[in-house]
Amino acid sequence: MEVHNPADLLYPEAFLSPLAIEEAVMRALDEDLGRAGDVTSIATVPERTPGRAVMVARQAGVVSGLPFAVAAFHALSPEVHIESHVRDAAAVAKGAKLLTVSGPARAILAGERTALNFVGRLSGVATLTATYVKQAAGTKLRICCTRKTTPGLRAAEKYAVRCGGGFNHRFGLDDAILIKDNHIAVAGGVKAVLKRARAHVGHLVKIEIEVDTLDQLRDVLATGQADVVLLDNMDVATLKQAVKIADNKVVLEASGGVTPQSVAEIAKTGVDYASSGALTHSAPNFDVALDIEM
Repeated sequence: MEVHNPADLLYPEAFLSPLAIEEAVMRALDEDLGRAGDVTSIATVPERTPGRAVMVARQAGVVSGLPFAVAAFHALSPEVHIESHVRDAAAVAKGAKLLTVSGPARAILAGERTALNFVGRLSGVATLTATYVKQAAGTKLRICCTRKTTPGLRAAEKYAVRCGGGFNHRFGLDDAILIKDNHIAVAGGVKAVLKRARAHVGHLVKIEIEVDTLDQLRDVLATGQADVVLLDNMDVATLKQAVKIADNKVVLEASGGVTPQSVAEIAKTGVDYASSGALTHSAPNFDVALDIEM
């Protein structure tokens, strides 16, 4: 389809603000074009030269970030026309066409790297997430990300997690309370920290607390003040015990050591969520290219 609005390619089951797309793209283009622009293309390509290029996946995976690519090309020239062959969250085979871009050759060449960087990075996150999700198929386990994201790209990377079939943890320090071991230490223990947290928040704010041991889990349950308990770095056997102890009184999240190799066994324990920072901080780049067609 012909694409006029980058948002038309967004995964419909996940929100990403058009303002966030525009801001990220303009920041990236400014970083790349600097003060003098694409001096190579200006020097070698006549101004009105037309161009046509195809964005191609060089590996199989799940696509994300196409709206950023569209926004990059459109920002450089309103005369660029883009045809989309897929939309975000599509599973593609190696060699699949993603976008066809036509218009002023200078604009296509100048926007190439920015467009590919976004699609490569976000498709990498989506593809890795899909690997985790596949391992948990058939269970109730939901795979979610963390705040271990690239500075300035958190919303985009969390959106890519959704494209891969995962779910989002909190976006920042301001949208939920997550009490970590250091908070417990400073506040004077599990009971004291939960009492202070519950007294502070409104009725719509969830409280999650991290525990390292089953005894800590029992202490949390005894207070009745937590909505979610994060089971930190527990092995599979301990996770199974935690599920029995909690007895559906709180939502349980496994965290630490959650890998594509371990997630299937974690899913069988009965915990509700498994979070992994690797989804965003260690996702391999998705191999994608822009091939000029003359």
